[in-house]
Amino acid sequence: MLLLIVNSSCSPRKEYNNWNITGGTKENIRYSTLAQIDTANVQDLEVAWVYRSEGGDTTRFGPMQCNPIIVNNVLYGVSPKLNLFALDAASGKRLWNFDPADSINNKAWHRNSVNMNRGVAYWEEGEDKRIIYTAGRVAFAINALTGKLIPSFGKDGGIDLHDGLGRDSSKVFVAPTSPVMIYRNLFILSGLVGDETPGDIRAFDVKTGKQQWSFHTIPYPGEAGYETWEDTSAYRYLGSTNSWGGFSLDEQRGILYAPTGNPTHDFYGGQRLGKGLYGNCLLALDAATGKLIWHFQTVHHDVWDMDIPTPPALVTVTRNGKKIDAVAQTTKTGFIFLFDRENGKPLFPIEERPVLTNTSLVKEKLWPTQPFPVLPKPFARQTMTVNDLNNITTNDSTFKALQTQFRTYRSGAMFTPPSIEGTVILPGFDGGGEWGGPSVDPETNILYVNANEMAWVLNMVENKPADQTNRTNLEAGVSLYSQYCMGCHGPERLGGGDYPAILGVEKKYSKNQFTELLTTGRRMMPGFNNLSKAEKDAIASFILNITVDQKKKYTGPVTREDGPPPSLYGFTGYNKFLTKDGYPAISPPWGTINAIDLNTGEYVWKVPFSEYEELKKKGIPVTGRENYGGPVVTAGGVLFIAATADAKFRAYNKRTGKLLLETDLPAPGLATPSVYMANGKQYVVIACGGTKWDDRTWNDSYVAFALPKVKE
Repeated sequence: MLLLIVNSSCSPRKEYNNWNITGGTKENIRYSTLAQIDTANVQDLEVAWVYRSEGGDTTRFGPMQCNPIIVNNVLYGVSPKLNLFALDAASGKRLWNFDPADSINNKAWHRNSVNMNRGVAYWEEGEDKRIIYTAGRVAFAINALTGKLIPSFGKDGGIDLHDGLGRDSSKVFVAPTSPVMIYRNLFILSGLVGDETPGDIRAFDVKTGKQQWSFHTIPYPGEAGYETWEDTSAYRYLGSTNSWGGFSLDEQRGILYAPTGNPTHDFYGGQRLGKGLYGNCLLALDAATGKLIWHFQTVHHDVWDMDIPTPPALVTVTRNGKKIDAVAQTTKTGFIFLFDRENGKPLFPIEERPVLTNTSLVKEKLWPTQPFPVLPKPFARQTMTVNDLNNITTNDSTFKALQTQFRTYRSGAMFTPPSIEGTVILPGFDGGGEWGGPSVDPETNILYVNANEMAWVLNMVENKPADQTNRTNLEAGVSLYSQYCMGCHGPERLGGGDYPAILGVEKKYSKNQFTELLTTGRRMMPGFNNLSKAEKDAIASFILNITVDQKKKYTGPVTREDGPPPSLYGFTGYNKFLTKDGYPAISPPWGTINAIDLNTGEYVWKVPFSEYEELKKKGIPVTGRENYGGPVVTAGGVLFIAATADAKFRAYNKRTGKLLLETDLPAPGLATPSVYMANGKQYVVIACGGTKWDDRTWNDSYVAFALPKVKE
């Protein structure tokens, strides 16, 4: 097996010249010591090869977010349809392809299931070389040399991740999107789950697929943290609280670092009162046993969807002349938390400060304080007033209308309570920092992180109970839609944010196809296995406008004995706060890249990231824009990043933030690049799957860049 020794104060210096793990190493610092490409020649980069992972099929399956790995000159990645492939890393020529639909496990894996994968993991022992990766609800073990399933693993090469959660496996939903973490002969995962599925962190035997340990992210009776839930039965039916962003690992110490999201439901906590451990926590677990070593909760009783979205970076900082092995966690809130790896002691002070708690939502009780690190300062704005509104793209009349609209909302500081009238959320639902995470140069301890500065508006609505008797399917379908679907697709089914409109979907789906979709999920949509057939039929009758079924009496459950009570409140969707002409309502910059010295907590530089071409033509300075994916930084002095909707690949001088290269991609690259050497040549590769902001840009390309001629 490949063992990587962490660059700690008690271990020898490490060379970061491989990319055989997502993020470069298990420390997840996204750094490479390769320096063939440097600040002097980066502008000479050209396309070395392009691999069309679906043969050029650009049917919408979901944007690729995979950070490919490279082992022994072979690149392993995942296509939009979740096919696993192996390429010659120097030429981009395909060596083999594995389609999960061809496996005996295809009954547990559906083409309609969540089509998202951010990476795969490699393991070897002698001649046994494996790729462990997930597709929907199945974890597969694939022979890394041949692309064939390993039949001794699980059931004919795969394990169903719905099993082993302590719940009815037919009613849970699990679909990991981040790569598993390998530790010795274990692989560890959590992942995207449904609202009534626990986000437990679990370890499996890499050879057999047998589950070895499980950490309950919602504690059971007798476990530490159980007392933080006022609802003492929460462990039986609440879900989420999952480590969907993936993990980092201090392999020398055997410590797994796992960030978690908030518990169900995202924006209303009146039925899950208390701090709610281990939601919104950075967990340090014994990787061999799953035992908790330490934890820190970044948001108490989260009702703003401020999941910790990315694995932390494991670094060695200098404080008061002393080397300290540390863990740096970036967040959606724009905070960076820095802790001692072994004991979780903060390396910069963290203050518990009072926040607003006045809410009109029934039974809600917000936590009175939240943690604020003193340093580093936030890398994204956290406060919005009328003085922060966008007057760059608006004229006098539209600006006054924007001011009037803004004054109807609750706004101000971060952690302003959700409300019926609308609450401005800043940083927004996509950060601050997102799942792309930071990169860190271990030579300087400068952390680089890209950020969003987009305000959103959260409107809460009172749910009408869906369990009343003597109702038609249509009445029940409307209520069930409000509870389970409206948050993404909106009250008028017109979509919003990153979610599509679903008016007219009866032209695309039959009733059977639609109810299967409700069960399996697709792309970013989780499956709703917890719903009964009658509930799914009622939703289908409403959305598909099946008038015959709408008039029938609803026969679904009156009460739910095996699940949480229906939430008293829903929300109207993920709605960005925009101007009339479609630009962010907050003043620029709307996206930034930040360089922060982790030794001191001070900023080195900050620059706007990306731009709108039409605004540039009007003479408006670089505004920045939303971004998904992350940077990599190299010893050659270069920071590489794609991540934006304008389909550009960029290189910056890591010391100054100066833009050195801007080149076109075939589609936006909402992923993190990989840096590697093959046959004596340095490459940078990026998955270009298109953008969640524009359906017309879906793509299946992996693009590799290199210098045209390597200097002798």
